[in-house]
Amino acid sequence: MALIRQRRQLNLRLPLPEPSECRPCFSVPLLPTTADTNKSSFGAISANDLEKLQVLDHSNSGTVYKVNYKRTSTTYALKLVHSDSNNSTVCHQLFREMEILRHTDFPYVVRCHTIFKKSSGDIGILIEYMDSGILETLLKAQGTFSEPNLAHVARQVLKGLNYLYTNKIIHRNIKPANVLVNSNMEVKIANFSVSKILCMTSDPCNSYVGTCAYMSPERFDLDTYGGNYSGYAGDIWSLGLTLMELYMGHFPLLPPGQKPNWATLMYAICFGEPPSLPEGVSEEFRSFMKCCL
Repeated sequence: MALIRQRRQLNLRLPLPEPSECRPCFSVPLLPTTADTNKSSFGAISANDLEKLQVLDHSNSGTVYKVNYKRTSTTYALKLVHSDSNNSTVCHQLFREMEILRHTDFPYVVRCHTIFKKSSGDIGILIEYMDSGILETLLKAQGTFSEPNLAHVARQVLKGLNYLYTNKIIHRNIKPANVLVNSNMEVKIANFSVSKILCMTSDPCNSYVGTCAYMSPERFDLDTYGGNYSGYAGDIWSLGLTLMELYMGHFPLLPPGQKPNWATLMYAICFGEPPSLPEGVSEEFRSFMKCCL
């Protein structure tokens, strides 16, 4: 066990924010309930101006639609979160995502155009529409990614993460389903519902949130790492698994076709052999994966 833990210590060569880059916490006021026009709390777009075209994603907390803005015939994605005052977790995650989206503006982070609260209590988050969906969908539709395509994806995601880290934002849920992509292979980091804004360098970042399959070893075994972990390094681990999955065509910690469960994943991440690439890949790719994992 000790050897495994020593082997899993991360040795990253990626620049991390300095303490002087610490920004104050953002503050997002509660959105006022609007009239029947459902006017946005900021911006000129209203819910009545949006025509729903199709459902892009659906969960217990809400639905994501492809919508048309009638005034300009521009296509957007609308994340409509159902009101649920009895679910504090959903509310907390929603306002955290709103907080981040309203204060970020970068080419490799999904852009939020407006946020509004409907009279029903539902909250709409209008973001840019990426016509190829998510990396997970693209993998299923087009098959595995070549090394040049992976390098293109990795470069953009790393630039997006560097921007977030400069603003003291840890994503905590990097995976193929949370990276949007368009037909020009432009990618953008999305879904900040479990992200964390570090107000001080001493802030802990050890909440057990996100998708366990993509969590780094120290998130399962906090005691070994002093009761805390680097959220920055955790995101890079998740990126490494994501890129390896895009190259191999299946989740790299388990055999193809095996359905993961929590216990299997925990054992594979904490005690199993590090995921390895097949023969024939470049030394650059192999070295990069070694840095990530």
